Amino acid sequence: MLRNQAWFDFCDDLWIELEQLSDEGRDVSAFSVREKEIQNMMRGKARTELGVKLLHELHNLYAPHEEKEPSELSAIQAAAEGEASEKAKPDFDKIYGAWLGRCAGCLLGQPVEGWRRARINGLLKETGNLPLTYYISSDIPEELRKKYDVTDDKRAYGAEKTGWINNVSYMPEDDDTNYTLLALKLVETYGRDFTPDDAAESWLMNLPLLHLCTAERVAYINLAQSIYPPESASHRNPYREWIGAQIRGDLFGYICPGDMKTAADMAWRDASISHIKNGIYGEMWVSAMLAKAAVCDDIETVILSGMRQIPTESRLHAELSEMLRRYHAGETAEKAAGYILTKYDENNGHHWCHTISNAAIVALGLLWGEKDFARTMELCLTMGFDTDCNCATAGSVLGMMLGAEKLPKKWIDPLCDTVLSGVDGFGLVKISDMAKRTVKLAE
Repeated sequence: MLRNQAWFDFCDDLWIELEQLSDEGRDVSAFSVREKEIQNMMRGKARTELGVKLLHELHNLYAPHEEKEPSELSAIQAAAEGEASEKAKPDFDKIYGAWLGRCAGCLLGQPVEGWRRARINGLLKETGNLPLTYYISSDIPEELRKKYDVTDDKRAYGAEKTGWINNVSYMPEDDDTNYTLLALKLVETYGRDFTPDDAAESWLMNLPLLHLCTAERVAYINLAQSIYPPESASHRNPYREWIGAQIRGDLFGYICPGDMKTAADMAWRDASISHIKNGIYGEMWVSAMLAKAAVCDDIETVILSGMRQIPTESRLHAELSEMLRRYHAGETAEKAAGYILTKYDENNGHHWCHTISNAAIVALGLLWGEKDFARTMELCLTMGFDTDCNCATAGSVLGMMLGAEKLPKKWIDPLCDTVLSGVDGFGLVKISDMAKRTVKLAE
């Protein structure tokens, strides 16, 4: 297993590198044969050397839209609309609500992460849970367990999922919640003026390598080889615009109520370790949305506020604008979902895990969910793609807007106010205690 671990060898996913560069506007059509030949070789020195040579040629290709999607903070801010802050005192109920909403959304999506849409919806329908009314259980008839390949093995993190509601007495460990706790520890340790180097050091000190995935795992390996930020984000990292950073930014929004610019700035310092361009923008968008949600209860305004912190000509901004346009046009949620599913192929790993496709799903859930927690979760979950990440992000934003007291008890009570973490120094902790520590950082 160790020798076949995913996200260790960039040559395993050279096809993703080609898709990533194509997204950036480069013409890679002449390289597909070489990519397949290299990818089909056995891991080793010869394969790596050929892969490095191919990367060098690919990265020298002309990128026509490079200047429209910068990765440096000052250039991002210059290309963004920006928004004046409306700083506010931290509200424990809202911050606690955001923590709870994030955990509840993550718990809902966790057991079916990696499933395709038809499988998720089939299980929900055949268990009488569509429209969505509650979490997903593995305590179902044996014929359904076999039909949908439902397993509830309680093995260690990284193996089978443990988030089936019938197995839960707290929020199980997940990378989505690990990153929120890691960000909490980062700011507690290094202060609000932490640097990308501080964030990178915190990773190496507090989170084991195999608890990270895709872009984060590559960046971690780079850091361990003295490849520092921002090069750690781009060096042999085909996942550099994937969703990883987008799920790391919540805490920065929590501690900056009404101060979207500072929240997005913190998000950039964190994201630039492992991501570039739209990968960075995803984290900035989420962080700024949460900062706005602390002082605003209008979903559309919150989404727009997050968008004002990212380049107006970026692909992420364009996709979010399209979701807003469709909402204004009066489209049904089903039609808007069809647009996403037509544009992005869930069977293509690059589409499945990309920042932009999943951000569109979050926007779908928030806009058409209209502040109804169950409906918002249903829209995010039934789209498939990165279920736990999208439900967690939407749950976090909605939890911040509504506050803990207004969140439906049936979605919150199973958490037992407890989350398990793989971050050093945490373990099994009270969510309310994490919220109290967050309020201190916001003050």
